[in-house]
Amino acid sequence: MKIIYIDEYVIVCEKPSGTLSEGNGENSLITLLSRELSSREEKNTCVFPVHRLDKDTVGVTVFARSSAAAASLSSAIADGKFKKKYFAVLCGEPKKTKGELCDLLYYDRTKGRSYVVNKERRGVRSAKLKYRSLQTERGFSLVEIELFTGRTHQIRVQFASRGLPLAGDRRYGAPKTEVDKIALCAYSLTFPHPKNGELLSFTADVPKTLPWTFFDKTLDNNVLK
Repeated sequence: MKIIYIDEYVIVCEKPSGTLSEGNGENSLITLLSRELSSREEKNTCVFPVHRLDKDTVGVTVFARSSAAAASLSSAIADGKFKKKYFAVLCGEPKKTKGELCDLLYYDRTKGRSYVVNKERRGVRSAKLKYRSLQTERGFSLVEIELFTGRTHQIRVQFASRGLPLAGDRRYGAPKTEVDKIALCAYSLTFPHPKNGELLSFTADVPKTLPWTFFDKTLDNNVLK
């Protein structure tokens, strides 16, 4: 875990794979951040999750340091004022180099999976993202994604439902390869500060492991827009 920015209202950090955005267990970011704040002899060690990433997703995320800050950030998310961009590596190549994916998703808590469904019913929520394909290499495609909704496993299931599971994502149909971790990185986050509304923007490092290393040059040269 790496802290990118901290003040009395928010903490922005890079989430490593295998950690949880919520909960108080040993692999929870809340636990790790609280310990870090204690080691810095901070008076306030409270941490509130507002922007949640899947357990195996890496990248930049933000936590509030008070209930008031958490409420402000949650309102900003609801109002669409959070701008979230991801990099993902897909198994296969999209038919179109860019586009929007709009689906109805249902999350089955007993199975721990999301599904694309055809009709609205209880528990079904709309999901929307746009993407652009940056490069295809060795059967894998690097895509940049802007997320408009934050549904459980949204990116993973929307691409998998189109025959393009994320590399390493066995749950959603990725074949067994040398890639053993889900290739999804929340690389850019922009949001209004809960105190003064100033827009803050942060980026995270992309992992230096397979399959990301297939696209090192593209990632290094990519212009964030």
